[in-house]
Amino acid sequence: MPFLSDRIQATQREAQTNRALADENTREISHSKCTEEGRILNSRFSFDMGVVERELRSSIIGQDRAIEELLEILKVVRADIGDPRKPLASLLFCGPTGVGKTETVRTVARALYGDADAMCRIDMNTLAQEHYAASFTGAPPGYVGSKEGTTILDAEKIEGTRNLPGIVLLDEMEKASNEVVLALLNVFDNGLLTVASGERTYSFRNAIIFMSSNLGARELMELEEGRIGLLSRLKGQVKDRRTRAQDIVMTCLLDRFPPEFVNRIDHVDTFNWLGRDTMPELVDVEMAGLNRRLRKHDVVISINDAVRGYLAEQGYDKRFGARGLRRAMRRHLEFPLATFLLEPGMKDDMSEGGSSIRLIAWLNADKIVFGHV
Repeated sequence: MPFLSDRIQATQREAQTNRALADENTREISHSKCTEEGRILNSRFSFDMGVVERELRSSIIGQDRAIEELLEILKVVRADIGDPRKPLASLLFCGPTGVGKTETVRTVARALYGDADAMCRIDMNTLAQEHYAASFTGAPPGYVGSKEGTTILDAEKIEGTRNLPGIVLLDEMEKASNEVVLALLNVFDNGLLTVASGERTYSFRNAIIFMSSNLGARELMELEEGRIGLLSRLKGQVKDRRTRAQDIVMTCLLDRFPPEFVNRIDHVDTFNWLGRDTMPELVDVEMAGLNRRLRKHDVVISINDAVRGYLAEQGYDKRFGARGLRRAMRRHLEFPLATFLLEPGMKDDMSEGGSSIRLIAWLNADKIVFGHV
């Protein structure tokens, strides 16, 4: 019986390895058919780049340059012309907190799958301690759970589908332990991760790997305030702001990660600070989200320019970005709105059914009040 169990496990491992390598063979066959039929492009992916672009531009405010570069990378993925032995792409988003790094990945997932959570998201702060690395790479031989080869990775979301790429998000990458960072070297290099026991192999060859990091945020704040810029001018270095920001981020990355890790990342992009002028647009994005949540109650709310300006002013804090705006909207808009919706008269209106209840918000002595349209 032990011999039979070993043979079964060996067969299962072989099948998993074959599945992990299947993408490469499929791409080679597709390329042969494409050559025979004389076609220019025969990509296995079918997502609409126009839909992805619309979602990104409507949801991510103040990051036009980052969106442009992400779209260029997604075009390469859509055309299916990347190296079949590596992940489709590996991207690192750096910059201050609350500027849209994680939201960008959620938006891509929503555009591709219709669900912002259709991705394998790993909060790397949960892997900050050395002994938690086993939850990512699997328990080593001789330890509990080594035979099962279980990890926190979601193979289904990593592998995606035949027509859509998988999406992986490694959030707050700088907080991961060094053991996890070293385990990712092989993932970036050949798109495969074999758990420590050797019982299972995860394939990232059909996945886009996103990472986010707040490294360099303090230095970027000094650059924004002009302190670093003055120092560079005194040293005779004349560079545009974006180039200096990229230099700062790369210096911080190399201080935290080994060069071989940084060198394996396909693209590093730096997100901008959110300026005061972007706040009204962000208010509109948050209002769209609020109305989606109110839809189940058959309620629609609109605001005038005075309310929009008030929320933008109350929610602007350069240090916290869009998260500061969300807190301000909850305090100044959602709290009084919930009180208004729970009034006895509103309950009768909402129980009548039929068409949606349309509400409008306006400013009255620095307080937002509501009424029926």
